[in-house]
Amino acid sequence: MHALPADFGYEWTGIAYQELRTGSTATIVFALALVFVFLVLAAQYESWSMPFMVILSVPLALFGAVLALWLRGMQLDVYSEIGLVMLIGLAAKNAILIVEFAKQLREGGKGIVEAAMEAGRLRLRPILMTAFAFILGTVPLMVASGAGAGSRQSIGTTVVGGMLAATIFGLALVPVLYAVIERLREAATSKHEQSADPRRLEGAGD
Repeated sequence: MHALPADFGYEWTGIAYQELRTGSTATIVFALALVFVFLVLAAQYESWSMPFMVILSVPLALFGAVLALWLRGMQLDVYSEIGLVMLIGLAAKNAILIVEFAKQLREGGKGIVEAAMEAGRLRLRPILMTAFAFILGTVPLMVASGAGAGSRQSIGTTVVGGMLAATIFGLALVPVLYAVIERLREAATSKHEQSADPRRLEGAGD
């Protein structure tokens, strides 16, 4: 058995070094990305509750990405983490198309459930067209070969798996999330307005 001299050492290099260096910050990056998307949506809708309808669709994309990596026997590396951050915006885009249209229909006088179902039906074609165009454009990364194929396969697998899950399951989940959260929001708003109505307070005092 041979032993190295005392003045010899070792250290990580290349991708392994980058993974160790950025591994502790991956959670922070994901959290900041979610917060950024939430704040942008809150400013757009001028509401704190509406963005939750969009944000709650993101876990579907993350689940699909992790499942795709597992099925291909791939590890969650730096490149797949980049793909996960991309999926936050891509999954939110699909949900925004439904939520924005449902919001307009609700403001137009339709019921909550009716607005959610109508938005899901009318936005089905645009979502499928944009999502599958992006997925088909990313497939070459997933099946890449040659020099540097590992990084491309990692990003491609993450994005394709995540977008498939976000598209297939998101089309059914987002309208449900809209109906539930919008019903709770309107109920809370109505209760607050009733408690703050001075005429009701005067009637209660009489």
